[in-house]
Amino acid sequence: MGLKIVRTAHYVPEKIVTNNDLTAFMETSDEWISSRTGIKERHIAQKQQTSDLGLAVGQQLLQQADWSPQDLDFIIVATMSPDYLTPSTAAIIQGKLQATNAFAFDINAACSGFIYALSVADKILNTKVRRGMIIGAETLSKLVDWHERSTAVLFGDGAGGVLVEHDDQEQSAVIAEDLQTFGSDGQSLTAGYQPMNSLFNNDSVDSHAHYFEMDGRAVYRFATHEVPSSIMRTLQQAKWEPGEVDWFVLHQANLRIIKSIARHLQQPETKFLTNVAHFGNTSAASVPILLDEAVNNQQIDRGQKLILSGFGGGLTAGSIALIY
Repeated sequence: MGLKIVRTAHYVPEKIVTNNDLTAFMETSDEWISSRTGIKERHIAQKQQTSDLGLAVGQQLLQQADWSPQDLDFIIVATMSPDYLTPSTAAIIQGKLQATNAFAFDINAACSGFIYALSVADKILNTKVRRGMIIGAETLSKLVDWHERSTAVLFGDGAGGVLVEHDDQEQSAVIAEDLQTFGSDGQSLTAGYQPMNSLFNNDSVDSHAHYFEMDGRAVYRFATHEVPSSIMRTLQQAKWEPGEVDWFVLHQANLRIIKSIARHLQQPETKFLTNVAHFGNTSAASVPILLDEAVNNQQIDRGQKLILSGFGGGLTAGSIALIY
């Protein structure tokens, strides 16, 4: 029928930072963080860059599928925390994998990035291109002010990814999608500002603009209203009822947000997979990390109906109805 997810994989740095560890940097507590976000701990990179995390995922994927790097036609990396502005993180990974036949590029749609990348891959696979790799990878810790309680407690580092191919013989396919951008609300969540600093213009912007700055209430309101709407539009396109969906695989931003979305959709929380307690918000990496965990735990199986949904900076939201 179309796009088939052949393999899934994820990788996170070894270093775990618990909520109690954060009390050394800021006025907070495990109870304060857990009750507001559902997060207990997160993985933090010490010497690894975003491409290092993504490369580890790519190596796992190829080994699992017994594919040669030369079998890949494309590599897409979704990230908002690249190693460089150029070369792209995807190009770095392509080079280190020696995937010499693959074209490679990054997508930055923040926490919706993996959903956007999957949508793009689905279109690519409708051409003569047959096989590709999609990775969501982040080292958000380099964008965190570790003394700012409102944001530092939320984010973690990690990577997840999938191998995809076009397969007319399988029932696996992307059935429907809904991608939305709300650029007029973009200042509600910002990070990584690039100041002007040229011969003729010396921008004296506060250096703190490099770090995450978020209007928490605005982002919460956006997520709890726009994401259920995006999911419902996707379901309508797919001609699925909410009750037909086997699993909802949502971006792991905040447990309260996920529970609110479940209520809006009038679906049991047990159908919404979560791992936010152990990884925090890993932006573009969160959906593929969660997907891989569920596949490995044999919760997700072939032929099941999934809704994947991401939401966050941009502001952006994206949902995909997928038969796994």
